Amino acid sequence: MADCELCAAKNEDVLVNTPKFRVILVDDANYPGFCRVIWNTHVKEMTDLAVANRSIMMQAVCKVEQAIRDVMQPDKINLASLGNMVPHLHWHVIPRYLDDAHFPNPVWAATDRVSVEVEAKRALLPALREILRREFST
Repeated sequence: MADCELCAAKNEDVLVNTPKFRVILVDDANYPGFCRVIWNTHVKEMTDLAVANRSIMMQAVCKVEQAIRDVMQPDKINLASLGNMVPHLHWHVIPRYLDDAHFPNPVWAATDRVSVEVEAKRALLPALREILRREFST
């Protein structure tokens, strides 16, 4: 769909690109390592996918979660598939830290503080890129 920002993606930092989905690194200053797993075909909901494709999507989300956990060492991972603003199937995989800008509230809430560790976490992004590329190349 021409008016869908995830169908006509621009300026994405693509870490993994497969025929069915892609994984992008979200440019969020408060959340280094925040990734999005995007189904390439325009569908709104998980149940719009065939059962086999649902499994592919969730396996991808789990691989991204594990890579973020291994590299970024978050205190928690948030998974979200909202699509209220962009009704194109995608999952947010967000590393959360006790000192992040919103913890324990959702990342979409008002910012409470600035994490002093953001730059140290940002330094881990090359390792996250490498592990995700390696994980999905097999």
